[in-house]
Amino acid sequence: MDKSSGKRVRRARRRIGIRKRIAGTHERPRLAVYRSLNHMYVQVIDDLDGRTIAAASTRDKDLGLGEAKTGNAAAAAAVGTKLAERAKAAGVTKVVFDRGGFRFHGRIKALAEAARKAGLEF
Repeated sequence: MDKSSGKRVRRARRRIGIRKRIAGTHERPRLAVYRSLNHMYVQVIDDLDGRTIAAASTRDKDLGLGEAKTGNAAAAAAVGTKLAERAKAAGVTKVVFDRGGFRFHGRIKALAEAARKAGLEF
């Protein structure tokens, strides 16, 4: 097993452990995060209905990043702010945070702090 596939396996195990404990409800949907090398994707998900309430990513045209680098903490913070605006417009203020097996530092932390600052509670 090479280094990158080992990392993938470990992240998958962490993600499964997190998802055993976390589930989105009608009152507190799940804020799910996915971080790729160049982009961030976040969704607010109601697991009971199986539907996405709000979503945002660094690939959104209306985010205003333009030609700026999308794989950094500043871009992640912009995504967190945009997601909080969209979730509040959909009537969601409280969520549970699902970091998706990623460590809570860097871009994940910047996204979470920006979402909290914009009005989401978790």
